[in-house]
Parts: sequence; C-alpha cells; structure tokens
Amino acid sequence: MKLLSAQILYEDNHLLVVNKPNGVLSQGDQTRDKTILDMGKAYIKEKYDKPGAVFLHPVSRLDRPVSGAIILARTSKALTRMNDLIKQRQIKKSYTAIVSGIPKETEATLRHFLIKDEKTNTVKKTKQDHPKSKEAILSYQLIHTIDILGVLNIQLETGRPHQIRVQLSTIGHPIVGDGKYGYRSTDKLDFIYLHCRELHFVHPVKKEPVAIKAAYPNTQLWKNIR
Repeated sequence: MKLLSAQILYEDNHLLVVNKPNGVLSQGDQTRDKTILDMGKAYIKEKYDKPGAVFLHPVSRLDRPVSGAIILARTSKALTRMNDLIKQRQIKKSYTAIVSGIPKETEATLRHFLIKDEKTNTVKKTKQDHPKSKEAILSYQLIHTIDILGVLNIQLETGRPHQIRVQLSTIGHPIVGDGKYGYRSTDKLDFIYLHCRELHFVHPVKKEPVAIKAAYPNTQLWKNIR
C-alpha cells in the first residue's frame, strides 16, 4: 500500500500530517501489517531520496478502524515539542461520528471514568474511586441526521484510549459499525464511522497557527454529510 499525495494534508521539514484510511494501523502491532508510519517513511525516503533510516514518529494515533488526520513528527525536536503541546492540551481535535439513534440532547458534555483491559484491548466505564481509572471528557453537538442515525461533531478534552467509542456507547449511541462497543447489525464492517476531521495547533518550530481538515472517506453514509 502506497501513501498517495491526496492523503497528505500538511508537510514541511518538521511535520507530516496524513489522512489515514480506516483499516490501516497507526503503528506496528503483533499482526505486523503495514502501518501509516511505514507508508510515511517510504513516502519521505522516495520523495527526498534519503539514504538510510528515515526518522518519523507518530504524535497522534487513531484506532485501526478509525479514519482521519494523524500527525507524524519528522524531527526529534518537533516530536518533543508536539508531545509538550499534547500534555498542555494545546492540540485541538474535532471528530465526526455517525451513531446509532439520535441523542435527545443536541449538545452535551460527557464525563466518565474509564479503565483499560490490556489483555482484551477493550475499555469500559468504571467508578471514580477505582485505583486505575482515568477521567475522560468530551463534548458533542448533533449536526445532522440520516434516517435513524445521528451525526455528531465531537471535541476531546482528554485523550484516553477508545474514549469516544466507549463514551458514546455508554449513553446508548454506539458508533455505526463498532461491534466492539455495542453496535449491533448484520452488516460486518471492517471499519467504524468515526473520523478525525480537524486539527488546530501552533506549529512547534515556526510558531504559526496550523489548521487542518481531513476529507471524509468515500463511503455511502459519509457522502450524506459532505
């Protein structure tokens, strides 16, 4: 699989931002399947005719079935500074999700405490006083409906694993296609309808504002909200 120029959302000497297709890993796992990181390294090596190993490291990550904007650092300086921006919550992320059912509240802030089971790679809601719980906060707005499905714009305040998937499932609106977190259908999809739509941050080196928007995948439901 080759990284296409149309998937490059932003590129300079410090950062590479890519529109990751659903079904592609952000970085390697036990499957050893090709990752967006592999594709990015191959792209840079070919474009700039770089000898030896290419430095490229993920700043942000997306679950395999999720699509959208993902940031890769091209230098160690950029990586360190971008990680600092994450810790300071200075990278603003906006997601779009298509969910089962239409939430009664058109706008809401969700706050839960989550715990991850490393053995099953799943996350679930738990009590605040659980010793391993981590707070997860997001806000959403209902921006569209497709028959009995709701389309939500989501802003993350925290960046917990599987956070959006678990929190929306917890309120009774799992993401379409997400059988792992409560979506029930006879359709067996290898992706879910969750997309990292926009990124906003101050460039770690140039100190200029960066605004990025990633096009939706070319599937039928997404076409309803283009």
